[in-house]
Amino acid sequence: MRERQAERRRRGAREFEAFVAGAGGRLLHTATLLTGEAPAHNARARRLLTAALARTYAHWDPERGEDPYDRTRQELVARFAATAWRHHLHREPGGEPGVLARLTPQERLILVLRLYEGVAEEQVAALVGLPAERVRVICTRAIATLRSTPGGSRRPRPRPSAEGVL
Repeated sequence: MRERQAERRRRGAREFEAFVAGAGGRLLHTATLLTGEAPAHNARARRLLTAALARTYAHWDPERGEDPYDRTRQELVARFAATAWRHHLHREPGGEPGVLARLTPQERLILVLRLYEGVAEEQVAALVGLPAERVRVICTRAIATLRSTPGGSRRPRPRPSAEGVL
C-alpha cells in the first residue's frame, strides 16, 4: 500500500515537473505582464509565479482531471489581486518599467487575461468580481492608454486593416 502511494506521488511529481517545463515560460510572461516589470527585471513576477506554482503543486491531483494551467493562472490572478497595490506604488531598485507599467493593476490584470491569455470576458468578470460590461470598459480604456503617448497626445496611426485586432 505504501509503495503504491509513494509511486503515485513520484508519478505526480514527474507530471508536475513536465507541466512546469512546458507552461512555466508562458506563466512567467503572464506574471511579468501583471506586475508591469520589464522581462529582464521581473523579481516580483518570479516570486508571484513561484507562490502560485507552490499552491498548485500542493493541491496537485492529476487523477481529478483538473487543468493545471487554469488552476495556476487562477492562483496567479488571486495572488496578484491581493498584492496589486504593491505593484502600483513602487518599483524595485534597478527595475525598469515594463510595457504595461502605465496601466493600473486592475487594467493590467484585465488586459492580460483578455488579450494575452484569451480568457472570455465573462470568465474574467467572474475571476475579478466585476460585471462583464465593466470588464469591457476597463479593457477598452487600457488599450486606449497604451495607444496614446505618455504626454496624452495621440500619434497618428495607420488605418487598421480588416484583419487587425488592435
